[in-house]
Amino acid sequence: MSRLKENFFYSRVFLSEFIILGLILFLFAILLSDSLLENLLLLSLIIIGLIYFVDSVGAKRKEQIRIIQKAFDDIKNNVLASPDEISLGKQLFELEADIKSMFLKTQTDIANLKKLEQVRTEFLGNVSHELRTPIFAIQGFLETLLGGAVDDPKVNRNFVAKAYSHTNNLNNLLHDLIDISMIESGQMRMSFRYFNVQEFLIPIVNDFKPAAAEKNIELILYNIKSKLELFGDKTRIKQVVTNLISNAIKYTERGKVEILVLEEGKFGRILVRDTGLGIADKDISRIFERFYRVDKDRSRAVGGTGLGLAIVKHILEAHNTKMEVKSEPGKGSEFSFLLKK
Repeated sequence: MSRLKENFFYSRVFLSEFIILGLILFLFAILLSDSLLENLLLLSLIIIGLIYFVDSVGAKRKEQIRIIQKAFDDIKNNVLASPDEISLGKQLFELEADIKSMFLKTQTDIANLKKLEQVRTEFLGNVSHELRTPIFAIQGFLETLLGGAVDDPKVNRNFVAKAYSHTNNLNNLLHDLIDISMIESGQMRMSFRYFNVQEFLIPIVNDFKPAAAEKNIELILYNIKSKLELFGDKTRIKQVVTNLISNAIKYTERGKVEILVLEEGKFGRILVRDTGLGIADKDISRIFERFYRVDKDRSRAVGGTGLGLAIVKHILEAHNTKMEVKSEPGKGSEFSFLLKK
């Protein structure tokens, strides 16, 4: 009796259909027979049949719900290794396909969350390390000065200058951290408009001429059409170009750094080329990662936060374009990107 009661519970959703079916059958019985005894007998048979039908439907529905619940429990408890392990039977093939799709999405979400957690942990570790370097350096110089070097004219100004240099590095790192945080959180807004490329590049290149001259590097800006305009956020594109020229000068010991603008159909390509150290193929795919350095010791020696190219990548992605890199160790590198004319 308890089993019948339980099956009735699972089939109660079809109760109105069962009642309508019973009434239809009973009306047919009345039409086919004039005998009250026969009608009562038929009514009894109909009721017994309905009870059996309810029991059968309830049992099947209970089993289906059990299978579905087990599938969800297995997904929730991370028991399944593959969506192929989910099987609901032929009658529930559409639901089975949906659950498999949900399982795959859940697995992808879990993998992404684990990856984000790993990236977050690595990022915090990198930030701590990058902050520690200039802070410890500044602390060391100040301790030396307080220990008596401040009265020594041979070293005091030198130590103060070095401490000041490290404060600049620290300030640049903090600015880059703010930029990349705003970009990745979607808080950095872009202002897209057409701008004159010649008027845009000339002052940027002029700003870098003293740094290039100090290293005896030739800094060349090739002729650009005076009326050529490109579409983008002028301020952010300046950040991109500044980073590329700065890196080119830092990693070039002799030779030249060239800046060109090439027209390619409906687009203009801004290109920065140098005769510097170059980048190995294995490193090219990773140079846009946060804090990744091809040569860690040399990178810290020439300065830089390790975030510049990561910021460049995000800015260009916001412009629906990407950085293209060509490089050969010992011969130089070429960085370029397209903007709509």
